[in-house]
Amino acid sequence: MLRDPSTKYRPFPTIPLLDRQWPSRTITRAPRWLSTDLRDGNQALIDPMDAEKKTRFFDFLVKTGLKEIEVGFPSAGATEFDFIQGLVRDGRIPDDVTVQVLTQSRRDLIETSFASLKGARRAIVHLYNAVSPAWRKIVFGMTRDEVKAIAIAGAKVLRDEAGKQPETEWFFEYSPETFSTAELDFSVEVCAAVMEILRPTPDRPLILNLPATVECATPNVYADQIEWFGRNIPDRDSVVLSLHTHNDRGTGVAAAELGLMAGADRVEGCLLGNGERTGNCDLVTVALNMYTQGVDPGLDLSDIDAVVNTVQYCTNIPVHPRTPYAGDLVFTAFSGSHQDAIKKGFAAQSARNDGLWEVPYLPIDPADLGRSYEAVIRVNSQSGKGGVAWVIEQDKGLKLPKRLQADFSRHVQALADETSRELNAADIWGRFEATYLPRDGDRFALVDYEESGSAGARVFVGRVSVDGEERSISGRGNGLISGVVAALADSTGPDLDVVDYSEHAIGHGADAQAAAYVECRTADGRTVFGVGLDTDIATASVRAVLSAANRVG
Repeated sequence: MLRDPSTKYRPFPTIPLLDRQWPSRTITRAPRWLSTDLRDGNQALIDPMDAEKKTRFFDFLVKTGLKEIEVGFPSAGATEFDFIQGLVRDGRIPDDVTVQVLTQSRRDLIETSFASLKGARRAIVHLYNAVSPAWRKIVFGMTRDEVKAIAIAGAKVLRDEAGKQPETEWFFEYSPETFSTAELDFSVEVCAAVMEILRPTPDRPLILNLPATVECATPNVYADQIEWFGRNIPDRDSVVLSLHTHNDRGTGVAAAELGLMAGADRVEGCLLGNGERTGNCDLVTVALNMYTQGVDPGLDLSDIDAVVNTVQYCTNIPVHPRTPYAGDLVFTAFSGSHQDAIKKGFAAQSARNDGLWEVPYLPIDPADLGRSYEAVIRVNSQSGKGGVAWVIEQDKGLKLPKRLQADFSRHVQALADETSRELNAADIWGRFEATYLPRDGDRFALVDYEESGSAGARVFVGRVSVDGEERSISGRGNGLISGVVAALADSTGPDLDVVDYSEHAIGHGADAQAAAYVECRTADGRTVFGVGLDTDIATASVRAVLSAANRVG
């Protein structure tokens, strides 16, 4: 890399728009959406989709709610042409869906495009030619007037070919390709010339697509370009301003959002952002960004895993686990502080009565996208007590007291360090059982017990296996737990002082279990915890005390 990149690269010039309005606007309604997965997305694949995959993808786009779908580049070859004509011939295009095809501004290519749509009820033919200085000088060797003439000639062919198929309701789209790097006045000049030929009206507007063919500057510059163009194009009410952002600088979504704020009406892109070079605008991200702001995007993304699975199958491109909203890990927290905040957020959410969503680190409810809460928190060596407690509660229904959470998290941390991998629910439960619940080799194991006496003077008599030998032990206390502690102290067990006790039911109905937790202090000042599970809460509390005794060592 150059130490002084200014010797090779020039900053993109700013737009002279001192009274720009877009920075103070917000997005309050969904735009018109166009999916170009089957065209722009398809041409970006190493192995383009075959007819089966394109058909599956088309059907899924319809199911998702896309009303405008660019289905291909029919002049590219027989595969594209036959697929498009097959959609028409087989009646696969719903009445409320408009298909679109793309063509360069050449007569033979435009004629082929119209032929591919013969018999369609309604369709958009999308014409384009590049207009920026680099393309004019380097690619074409043409003047401004020559480039404008190409656009005018193409528009005339559009008009004439549409007249030959009056049974189809035709709409037109024109793109001054490379708009993002072209002079604004020339883009307006070319588009206005196309409008002169096609004569759009407010009832039948022309779509003018303003592509960031190459993302050349920060998104605010693109927004300035869109606002400037919208102010200066004639007959603005007869035009639909459409955005087609690319992601060369990694800001394709931001550019589309700011472009909408700058007055655009329509967004073109691909589900999950597939496209040439670094990709197209990610329609899912833009749509769900709106959704988190309380704006209905008009698309059904309630099964985000179906979106991911369809895109991956049809494109053979894996979806990164950190892809916004759609990735496997975007609703997952590994950090202990994050896990604790999310856990508390879900607890607070369940107590709300206004329906509003407010959970730390989660801008959207995973359930709205068909994801389950069980997948939200996962555990590795970076995790804390909150995440571990969440997994135990979701998997087994145990609501561990805070100090027990901290004690158990140390054991989980040790396991994570030993294995150097993510721990699943089975791993965590296995370590919990080994730490707190009865197992072979425990010094104390409950066989049976009886309780008698009146309130404040209870007598515990139990049969307990001590070091493998069954013994009868007894103790007196003001309750069952103190009686068990006294019985242990009077026999060969440790002298324990119960610091804290809690209990709760697991589940509902006749089959519900009970969980009991004790925190005890030993004679030498150590703290030990015990857990007891049983169908009877009293028995669970006895097991909890014996669990703590087993941990004294």
